[in-house]
Amino acid sequence: MEINSQIEKAKHGDQAAFTFLLNYYWNEVYGFMLKRTENETNAEDITIETFSKAFDKIASYNPEFQFNTWLISIAKNVHIDLLRKKKTSLFVEVTDKEDQKAYNIADTTPSKEDELITEQNLSQLLRFIKELKPHYQEVIQLRYFQEMSYQEIANKIDEPLSNVKIKLLRAKKLLAEIIRDKR
Repeated sequence: MEINSQIEKAKHGDQAAFTFLLNYYWNEVYGFMLKRTENETNAEDITIETFSKAFDKIASYNPEFQFNTWLISIAKNVHIDLLRKKKTSLFVEVTDKEDQKAYNIADTTPSKEDELITEQNLSQLLRFIKELKPHYQEVIQLRYFQEMSYQEIANKIDEPLSNVKIKLLRAKKLLAEIIRDKR
């Protein structure tokens, strides 16, 4: 029942609901893709892309089906698209207009992860950040140390805006877990 409530909130742009759904389903989608790809990096990239697409299209979610089934089918399609791209080695450029259609999650209030991260002193925080995978270190560094906007980060790392938002959300969650574990 709570899942349906969170989905409805997400449909109305609630940041906390997006975070809840990401945290709740991340391991299931990531685990599924890890079994399929047998590669952590590919599984993680596909999972990020899956949540990006799901959150972008959440208004089209049909509650007659399980949410995790919907996510897994998106993940399968993302994986198939990735395999096709590798096979044909075509590069499809995303236009600015398409990029602007990416979902827009309001990031107004600091999350629990944000609060925990800001409590740490800088040298300690830098040590914790170094424990993250390099692509997470990069987005954290660009967002919080270089104070770039999401769009500036997307341009810098040449990824869609929606992927940047998901990566930052995941990076903050992982960083907060590292901080909690070290306390």
